[in-house]
Amino acid sequence: MRILLLHPNYHSGGAEIAGNWPPAWVAYLAGYLKAAGYHDIVFIDAMTNHLSEEQVRAKIAELRPDVVGCTAITPSIYKAESLLRVAKDVNPAIVTVLGGIHGTFMYPQVLKEAPWIDVVVRGEGEKVFLNLVCAIDAGTWATDPDAVRGVAFKKDGKIVATPAEPPIADLDTIKPDWGILDWGKYIYIPMGVRVAIPNFARGCPFTCTFCSQWKFWRDYRVRDPVKVVDEIEALVRDHQVGFFILADEEPTIHRKKFVAFCEELIRRELPVLWGINTRVTDILRDEKLLPLFRKAGLIHVSLGTEAAAQLKLERFNKETTIAQNKRAIQLLRDAGIVAEAQFIVGLENETAETLEETYRMAADWQPDMANWAMYTPWPFSDLFQELGDKVEIFDFEKYNFVTPIIKPDALDRGELLDRVMNNYRRFYFKKALFSYPWLRDKAKRRYMLGCLKAFAKSGFQRTFYDLGRVGYWGPQTRKSVDFGFDATRERTTGGDSVASDESWVTVHGPKIEKRRRKGELTAALACGGGQEQLAEHDTRTPA
Repeated sequence: MRILLLHPNYHSGGAEIAGNWPPAWVAYLAGYLKAAGYHDIVFIDAMTNHLSEEQVRAKIAELRPDVVGCTAITPSIYKAESLLRVAKDVNPAIVTVLGGIHGTFMYPQVLKEAPWIDVVVRGEGEKVFLNLVCAIDAGTWATDPDAVRGVAFKKDGKIVATPAEPPIADLDTIKPDWGILDWGKYIYIPMGVRVAIPNFARGCPFTCTFCSQWKFWRDYRVRDPVKVVDEIEALVRDHQVGFFILADEEPTIHRKKFVAFCEELIRRELPVLWGINTRVTDILRDEKLLPLFRKAGLIHVSLGTEAAAQLKLERFNKETTIAQNKRAIQLLRDAGIVAEAQFIVGLENETAETLEETYRMAADWQPDMANWAMYTPWPFSDLFQELGDKVEIFDFEKYNFVTPIIKPDALDRGELLDRVMNNYRRFYFKKALFSYPWLRDKAKRRYMLGCLKAFAKSGFQRTFYDLGRVGYWGPQTRKSVDFGFDATRERTTGGDSVASDESWVTVHGPKIEKRRRKGELTAALACGGGQEQLAEHDTRTPA
């Protein structure tokens, strides 16, 4: 049986300005399949190679696969649907499979608008996809699809979702096949080296309403730190990786295991630097550990910090004070770690004044880097439903953090984009002239100048923030900016779009019900937010 895995060709000018990111999902999935005896696996990275649908069509016709699987986050869903349609056009006998977070929760809408998709894999994909492949191989899928847990499909004109497959308890049983990737294509521009995105943990022990990680993974599991370092050592040795980013939303949650991970990296003296996303509260908690983190190679930390408009809305819990944000940034800088502040802008109450206030906050806090991301409520989140008529755009391809999905009451979208770009111009102009070239820390200076190179390259190519596509060339074009929203995409409600099986999140069920009774499910947080901390003696993770 031949299995073809596809990564859709979607670009938006967001994180990709730093380079081509290796799709780690395919390595973990392929490794799991091969361990079960399925070795005829081919991967096509249409995104990194900028492949058109016709080019993918030709490859599918040449490869003649039995199963074609494609992943999709929300903004890439239409590209993924189109690729699976191409596969079905090439050979109707191909079993077409969609995986990823969007299909997990939006399968009713997906299966309705893309009937050529045979099955949606929901949640953690390795075990579910393997069971599906086994059923196809044995010939039982066509006659008894209900026997495969964790999937959704159409049967007799109705959409069926089978009971969830339990999460994989021991993540270290998944042995990734990193060799399936063409490593020469995945370069981190700031350093000019190959980049990887390994897993340290999956899920989250907390249930923040703005986030989808805990919903998707359904349980919080942390890997053995030594085995994670084994994986990183193999990436460095076998694939010449020089930089990695931990895929977790917040790898510092489990303090004890994160410290053990850093100590193991130090022990092995691997020639690799790395970065993470985490919370301000974790940095304040771990103040005395920051030198250890830096010694282990951690050079870049991205922090979720509330922007001015967020601070004025009751919808957002105020996780940290302005003083705490400033202190966390200073602590990172003192430890020789690049501090990046992430601001969410473009809420309904955004004004010229709040955008200027957010810029002044960045100027006062003095992070090494700042990022202004457009507020993007996921269509399967509680926040999306709460926003109601404030959400006017249902073209999911634009749900990419660089396109204004919410129109502020006091600004049009073109002016919002222009003022965000003005913040970027001022912030990085000052950094380029008065900061980066004069940093005493040689490693950090080299890294920051590399980041500046990445910004300059994407700006010259007009890929940064998708500026070329929307036609933005500066303040003089803010009135003529065209975001290209597809007006034919309209809101769908109820069971026509979002999964309604509340039992999906089985592990967190009692906790969610308790919070619902206490009225705590209406508040949201900044990206990287969350107020809880995991106790040192917590037993919810494998040893």
